[in-house]
Amino acid sequence: MKILINGICGHMGREVLALCEAGYRGAECVGGVDPYASGNETYCVYKSFADVSTAEIDCIVDFSHHTVTPALLDFAIARKLPTVLCTTGHTPEEKLKIAAAAEIIPIFFSANMSLGVALLVELAKQAASAFPEAEIEIIEKHHDRKVDAPSGTALMLADALCEVRPEATLNCGRSGQGKRTREEIGIHAIRMGNIVGEHEVMIGTPNQTITLKHEAHSRALFAEGALAAAAFLVGCDAGMYDMKSLVSGAKTPQTVGK
Repeated sequence: MKILINGICGHMGREVLALCEAGYRGAECVGGVDPYASGNETYCVYKSFADVSTAEIDCIVDFSHHTVTPALLDFAIARKLPTVLCTTGHTPEEKLKIAAAAEIIPIFFSANMSLGVALLVELAKQAASAFPEAEIEIIEKHHDRKVDAPSGTALMLADALCEVRPEATLNCGRSGQGKRTREEIGIHAIRMGNIVGEHEVMIGTPNQTITLKHEAHSRALFAEGALAAAAFLVGCDAGMYDMKSLVSGAKTPQTVGK
């Protein structure tokens, strides 16, 4: 499986490259795209998609920035390449572009590439369903370099909880005075140090609290998830796929995009 890594010079791009070099999931990096390349890299890197000359690409793995998404998708569509989008913070316009591209090529789109987080989402939904009167709070922690808040994963958790709590309202970064409402789901973001990523869902009643938590110890787990997604996506029909697709093994595209 030949992989082109978008954002190859970044933290996550290098993690994906390292796994490719180790032969994880049979992946081989045939190059990367990164405008911040110094020119001294020991691997093949292009400054832009217009410079990409290799024809040996089975899938694109993107760990760059959401603003690059339109150019990335134009390239992927032109080459008919499956694409794994691992970036977060997309604008409504960019999400529309992703949905439109999924009508032409297979796209794997997830705010978090961790299998553990995918399980956290399902467990949180089960707990929220079992305790319909409980109050829910989401706490997420990341390193001080992360620019979007709440994290895409926290919003993914909130969206999943809203599936079983359709009346829910989201309160991001609660402040000021006033009692929380019964329908409210609070989301709190912490940015400090070199925290890889922690997501916690608290579901509480006056008599008990259930706390579900996922903690990432290394960024390599996201790279592993991305390459697992790439291996899954190659050979799929055009459409949108996500971690639920990967966990279930279902090759049927999601009917609703993110």
